[in-house]
Amino acid sequence: MNGRILVINNGSTSTKIGFYEAGQKVFEQNITLDSEILAKYSSVMDLDIECRDAITEFLLSKGIELDSIDVIMARGGLVTPVLTGVYQVNKAMCDTLRTGRDGVHACNLSAIIAYEIAEEINQIRKSSHKDGPECKAYIADPPMADEMLPELKIGGRPEFPRRTLFHALNSRAVVRRYARSIGKTNKDVTVIVAHLGGGSSVSVHRRGLVIDTTDSLGGDGPITPERAGTIPAFPVVEMCFSGKYTKEQIKKMLVGNGGAMAYFGTKDFRKITAMAAEGNSEAELFIKAYCSSVAKYIGYFSTVVSGRVDAIILTGGISFNKDITDAIADKVSFIAPVLVYPGENELESLAENGYGVLSGEFKVHQYDPDRILD
Repeated sequence: MNGRILVINNGSTSTKIGFYEAGQKVFEQNITLDSEILAKYSSVMDLDIECRDAITEFLLSKGIELDSIDVIMARGGLVTPVLTGVYQVNKAMCDTLRTGRDGVHACNLSAIIAYEIAEEINQIRKSSHKDGPECKAYIADPPMADEMLPELKIGGRPEFPRRTLFHALNSRAVVRRYARSIGKTNKDVTVIVAHLGGGSSVSVHRRGLVIDTTDSLGGDGPITPERAGTIPAFPVVEMCFSGKYTKEQIKKMLVGNGGAMAYFGTKDFRKITAMAAEGNSEAELFIKAYCSSVAKYIGYFSTVVSGRVDAIILTGGISFNKDITDAIADKVSFIAPVLVYPGENELESLAENGYGVLSGEFKVHQYDPDRILD
């Protein structure tokens, strides 16, 4: 694999970058902006210039000239309607992300910054009369990618359709990894992936498409360290009209202060498992509930493909905990063999997509905010 690839993955207070050359990771760095800088801005979307400059300054400090970069891969932001795959970042995508039309999240910054750095690289090359292809920015498998079967989008009322928002990047990467391990491609297998982290999602991958998944930021799916997951609707209705809470407070109860955070005041699962190991009965019970919640969603999604599942993959940060993955596997292994691929691996997944672009293995889509691909 040839080429130099910069990978950008923005979070709310820091940015992870990775630099790859000839298929190997040269370095990975977490770039954190000073609190004084963060305090100057009311929205995370206003940080693009600060983040961009911090990235380019760090690269130069490592002796990497910007115009030596061939491809920039960015974490996909909240954009719809799209299918899974690789998309070239264009002005229309940047405009959609800036306005937050489909939602505001720190990940929206990644593509914008990647686009701006690619533009800067091309200006440098043009002014120095360097030959060669343009540097381009891409995203891969954005979280709102939608390939759900039409019948699975129907909710209990027309006002409440089911929608997709899941860990598409890592989930698709581990399916490709599994398929390669048995000499196949992702288009040859049917896999259920449970991504277990601060946010969790479960998704069904069949013939290269994600035909069903949870809305992991919309109150759907299993319990997580910070999210309530799917809960009975009537108590929420009563709470909304009690006059005790604002709309934002209730949303925060569901996403941010739900799950383990609501029970124990922490979303650090390591602390909760340590409490359970020391005999804390509430922590023990919660972990059982957590494992059962994930297992129930895996079982639920197995019905989408009539139980014809080649493998179940557990991934994400919590999957480093063998006790938890063993407990989940014990409940679902009757469906299909259970494999564990710990961690999120987002930088590596983006780099893999970048080399797929350079080699011509992966098709590149053009983003249109008003059209979904056929």
